[in-house]
Parts: sequence; C-alpha cells; structure tokens
Amino acid sequence: MLKRSEICRPKLLLSALVRGAALRTYVGRRKLATGAVAVLTLVVGYHVVFGHNGLTVYQKKRHVASELEGQLRDLRLKNERLKEHVDRLGSDPNAIEHQAREELHYTRPGEVIYTLPNQPAQGDETTQKK
Repeated sequence: MLKRSEICRPKLLLSALVRGAALRTYVGRRKLATGAVAVLTLVVGYHVVFGHNGLTVYQKKRHVASELEGQLRDLRLKNERLKEHVDRLGSDPNAIEHQAREELHYTRPGEVIYTLPNQPAQGDETTQKK
C-alpha cells in the first residue's frame, strides 16, 4: 500500500510545474505589454512632435501669425495716415492745392514748370560714351 506522502508528491511536482509555467507566461506577457507600451509611447511622441498638428507645425504657425500681426499693424498705421490725408483734403484748401500741383502739375497764373529728365542709371553705356 502507498503512503499518503508518496501519492501527494506527484501532485506537488505537477503543481510546481504548472506554477512555473504560469509564472513564465506571466513574465512573458508582462515583457510583451511593456514593449507594446514603449512602442505606443514612441509613436505618440513622434506624432506630437512631427505630426499634422505637431510642435514643429505649431511653431511655424506662431511665426506666421506674428508676421501677419506685424503686417496688420503696419496696414492700420497706413490706413490712419490715409484717413488723416483725406480729412485734410476735405477741409484744407492748401492741401488740395498741394495735391493738384504734385500729381496733376497744375500751376498758378504766371508760373512756369521746368521738368528735368530722370538721371540715367550709373551702369548705362550711353552716359559713359559721352
């Protein structure tokens, strides 16, 4: 007749083998999950930096926005100057006269306008031959 301890040993041995296999499976799955999380982290990090709306695109958009704000500021100043000029033309006869003389070459009675030719470019060959 077999003793109780002899009957239990194979069960204990089998139980230890099952536990060892389960532990190896657990460790393997844990390594696989850690690797998957690392790969996912790298993919998300790459997308955050270089993706469609990543940091590099964001920096470019900020630079363009600051340039556009500068252009807008310049256009607003130019608009204010032109509004002031229009107001002066509407109310100041001297401003109207000045504008007419500059753009339309108007004169007062008895005045003569002398128009000088434009200075030729320095690299022009016709001026060097003379």
